[in-house]
Amino acid sequence: MLRSSFLILLFSLLTLTTYGQERYPGLDTLKQQVLTLQADVDNIHLNLEKSKSKFQRGILVATLGYTITIAGGLMLGRENDELGQGLLIAGGVTGVVGTYMLVDAFKFLGRTRRRP
Repeated sequence: MLRSSFLILLFSLLTLTTYGQERYPGLDTLKQQVLTLQADVDNIHLNLEKSKSKFQRGILVATLGYTITIAGGLMLGRENDELGQGLLIAGGVTGVVGTYMLVDAFKFLGRTRRRP
């Protein structure tokens, strides 16, 4: 009698233990999703930081280039006409390079989105 009661109790404990483990089957999936989201957020922060630094450099170069262009334009028709023409060309090229750098900075923002 004692032996059969012990076996019944042991069997009951085993079924309860297995039932308790299956109570939250999605817990591992949830943890995995949270870790995936954290990795995505870290990746977004990294891409935004890259984009920010490239964008700032592009603004600086473009502003410098277009300032040189304006200075060259102001020198046209005066005694430094040749220097003004050179500054117009150099400033224009520098401004275009800076604008390209600005546009190029946005490619990191596109990398934040996942493609299905």
